[in-house]
Amino acid sequence: MGDILAHESELLGLVREYLDFAEFEDTLKTFLKECQMKGKPLPKTSGGSLRDSRSSIIQKDLIAAFDSGDQKVFFDLWEEHIPSSIRDGDALAQRLEFYLHIHFAIYHLKHSVQRPDKEELGERISYFKTYLESKGAALSQTTEFLPFYALPFVPNPVVHPSFKELFQDSWTPELKLKLEKFLALIFKASNTPRLLTLYKENGQNHKETLQQLHQQLVEAERRAMTHLKRHNKIQVDYHTLIGVTAELVDSLEATVSGKMITPEYLQSVCVRLFSNQMRQSLAHSVDFTRPGTASTMLRASLAPMKLKDVPLLPSLDYEKLKKDLIWGSDRLKAFLLQALRWRLTTSHPGEQRETVLQAYISNDLLDCHSHSQRNVLQLLHARSDVVRQYMARLINAIASLAEGRLYLAQSTKVLRLLEERLKEEDKDVIARENVLGALQKFSLRRPLQTAMIQDGLIFWLIDTLKEPDCLSDYTLEYSVALLMNLCLRSAGKNMCATVAGLVLKVLSDLLGHENHEIQPYVNGALYSILSIPSVREEARAMGMEDILRCFLKEGDAEMTRQIEFIVRQLNSGSFSRNQEELPDGVDSDDDEDEDDEIMTNTGKPRRKGPASAQWGGHQPLRRPVTPGGHRNGCPV
Repeated sequence: MGDILAHESELLGLVREYLDFAEFEDTLKTFLKECQMKGKPLPKTSGGSLRDSRSSIIQKDLIAAFDSGDQKVFFDLWEEHIPSSIRDGDALAQRLEFYLHIHFAIYHLKHSVQRPDKEELGERISYFKTYLESKGAALSQTTEFLPFYALPFVPNPVVHPSFKELFQDSWTPELKLKLEKFLALIFKASNTPRLLTLYKENGQNHKETLQQLHQQLVEAERRAMTHLKRHNKIQVDYHTLIGVTAELVDSLEATVSGKMITPEYLQSVCVRLFSNQMRQSLAHSVDFTRPGTASTMLRASLAPMKLKDVPLLPSLDYEKLKKDLIWGSDRLKAFLLQALRWRLTTSHPGEQRETVLQAYISNDLLDCHSHSQRNVLQLLHARSDVVRQYMARLINAIASLAEGRLYLAQSTKVLRLLEERLKEEDKDVIARENVLGALQKFSLRRPLQTAMIQDGLIFWLIDTLKEPDCLSDYTLEYSVALLMNLCLRSAGKNMCATVAGLVLKVLSDLLGHENHEIQPYVNGALYSILSIPSVREEARAMGMEDILRCFLKEGDAEMTRQIEFIVRQLNSGSFSRNQEELPDGVDSDDDEDEDDEIMTNTGKPRRKGPASAQWGGHQPLRRPVTPGGHRNGCPV
């Protein structure tokens, strides 16, 4: 209670100031009367009254300088008491200031009884000309003001038809009235009562605190996800290590009994041991039977790694970004889309990139959850070819990351838009390539595979692949890889079975294509659809086995083994169940980040030799893959 009494006078003064500002006249009278009756102390002078008195003097001085034509006094007061943020940023203030400069420039022409003093008139015109060349230049593109830029160069403005309006009797009083209204508005706004100021500042602080807490929550969730991934990886490594240790103990026991350990066995154990530390193809190529190789690599794997301290990128105003993406010019949209993609693709892999992606997702950058007719996703159908292309590039980049695919796949809305764009885009090859790349990465997720099969995308792919020589390397690789992923599903195989002859012809033609990167996907698709009896019958009828055996003579050892599996599948007698396909209700996603050319920001596919050599598998592909992940030796 003591604290309240100590500040009571000041608090009552705040209430009185606000009631006076808001013009609650009757309420203020009642308040003052009740304070007097209860003996409540009130401040002797009101800060608001003092400010009102000072503001009134400034306004009178400005109006007096306007009436007397005292240019220097007026603009000195104007610049001192009108905030620069209003003078430079408010369109109304800029328009008024322009006309005020005209008023003072022609003052002597309007108010001199005799001929105006040439020297003084020249000074005023020169002052106006300087204003036009500096601050006034911002309005030179406005039709309303354009004629007045010729005023300093007209010998006698009084008789010039362009300036007739300025010399009418009503022009100056109307300008004065606008000035009075503007000053009243500005000084009333500057006399904001302290109670209102305290409320605004407190509310703003609360808003900023909530934003900071939300950002901290997002950061904590991201860190928790990172640590969970690391924990899962360590757990897998631990289980592998226990399994290898158990086998080595068995081998030691066998040597006591006189049994020898073969170099092949040692090689296979070491490959399992190091498969998570290096690419699978590299692990196979290292000769672990050479003395000291395995032990040296084990010790090296335990060496502490120096973690590079990568700073997080500054946060963005995503609400303004999305607003500009929807309502901005095509040029602005293209620049923003490019910058957002570069922010993701040039970020450092790891915490920095994860933070950028999480910010895109938490702020729903692409409006995947928006039900508004005008949203960011609609840029896929923009009239501008460049905007469509840059939008497709951004979606493809986001789809290259597992968390990005999860964000884009939360509804089929994005998928449907991409499918429409893929089938309609005929002007921009790069836009279509990026749409195709995004769809291919979508096919790593089982629910989206189902949707694409139901939408008949397989038929579009088969039709496109009829003429592979007309396609770019990127389009060819991603089309075949997408087709293979869809053919791994029973629904996809059955759909291919309806046009078995066409599908088999297209795939058999692709077997001999000069682009060897597509061979594993062609083999995988063939192996998969040949599990359907009707497709096998069609294949036998067209002599598929002879075609395949031609490639047995030409291909490398890896391709030869894969084709042998396809021949065996072709000659099997019943429906094959060795595709390891899960029931439709089970999600078989094995979704990881894709390190393809999109995320390197080069725009060109990286050639690393035949994909089959890097894959290192003896059998045709039987899990969904994407060319980026496949080149790096890991199925996803």
